[in-house]
Amino acid sequence: MTQHKVQHKPKLLVVEDDEGLQAQLKWAYEDFEVIIAGDRDTALAALRSEEPAVVTLDLGLPPDPDGTSEGFAVLDAIMALKPDTKVIVASGHGARESALSAIERGAYDFYQKPVDIDALGLIVRRAFALHEIEAENRRLAARVGDDKTVLGNMITAAPEMAKVARTIERVANTKVSVMLLGASGTGKELLARGLHEASDRRTGAFVALNCAAIPETLLEAELFGHEKGAFTGAVKSTEGKIEQAQGGTLFLDEVGDIPLPLQVKLLRFLQERTIERIGGRTAIPVDTRIVCATHQDLESMIAAGAFREDLFYRLAEIVVKIPTLAERPGDAVLLAKAFLQRFASEMNPSVKGFAPDALAAIDAWPWPGNVRELENRVKRAVIMTDGKLVCAGDLDLSGDGEEGAEVLNLKSARERADRTVIRHALARSEGNISSTAKLLGISRPTLYDLLKQYDLTA
Repeated sequence: MTQHKVQHKPKLLVVEDDEGLQAQLKWAYEDFEVIIAGDRDTALAALRSEEPAVVTLDLGLPPDPDGTSEGFAVLDAIMALKPDTKVIVASGHGARESALSAIERGAYDFYQKPVDIDALGLIVRRAFALHEIEAENRRLAARVGDDKTVLGNMITAAPEMAKVARTIERVANTKVSVMLLGASGTGKELLARGLHEASDRRTGAFVALNCAAIPETLLEAELFGHEKGAFTGAVKSTEGKIEQAQGGTLFLDEVGDIPLPLQVKLLRFLQERTIERIGGRTAIPVDTRIVCATHQDLESMIAAGAFREDLFYRLAEIVVKIPTLAERPGDAVLLAKAFLQRFASEMNPSVKGFAPDALAAIDAWPWPGNVRELENRVKRAVIMTDGKLVCAGDLDLSGDGEEGAEVLNLKSARERADRTVIRHALARSEGNISSTAKLLGISRPTLYDLLKQYDLTA
């Protein structure tokens, strides 16, 4: 015996006090489960119990049937309780101002009275379709952390970053020193924190110090601490960052900015694993792992006499080079969606996602400031946008990015182009095979063949 799956009809809440119109709308929308409410209390009770995706709302409700105050009160309550609901408001002739005000307060659309059933039907169906797309996007976004993260919470789908993460995971539980090399904004501190969390020192403190941000005269005290009375203003003994990271990890960002005299003292700590505070006479044993990072060319600095070679080899037993965001195809879109989800929940819940032009602009932009630039642009756009979707203008992005380096081998160039475009499309469609194939203008079997050929995963 064949079992048929029960298909549940989408729920439509009709908030209307005219009984004749109630019956007409219920008859017209037989494809939906229509719930009728004639006043505010009934409407909000139905909203809570039935959670309809779409609501049609007459602004003229009792006890103010000739005005809009009660209708707007219902709209505001719906937006507060269920902001994802698509509300379509009824606007009488000459009441366009009320309709526009409703849109500003979160309504999806409006329709004119007297009601044109066919026209309203189109609006209602479009609202249901958009609600389903947004719900699916939220489901997909929630899954990003399941299969697109490495080292705990770093989001990436790029093989280049996956390789970096695997290297860090392999060395996390060893005693080797690690140096992270990468441009500003590539996520060096996040990787250092990931190394700490993956190591057997995870229960200890993770302490970060940007050596470029501390004046040279204060950097020694920041690192090694000082005793009471060691200098003017030293009113009490203070631990330095090395001591604060006892049993854990000290991350020294921009280590190339440490002055030569202090490099000698840091080298001594790495050799002897003891420190002396400024003004102190006692050697203090400290078990702290040093992880460092820089965007500078330390080998050139060594040649110029600005960085000690023996310190470099102490700090750089394993060197990890971090790719720029431009070298991680598809990651800009993945990261942008994650940033938008976080910032919208914190600062502007009405923002639901990116408009297509914004996704295209994010994909094309060269991101000279890397992940930090992307995060800042998305944060600003979420705060400043007036709409539910962030557009390219909100991000202040223009142009198609910069051309990559010239590749003269035709087969190699084609393969690189295929890989890049496929990974961009996968990121844009959040790994959905059908959507990716549609974006690329190819069939699903062809896409599967290309994924296998280039060893890519959705």
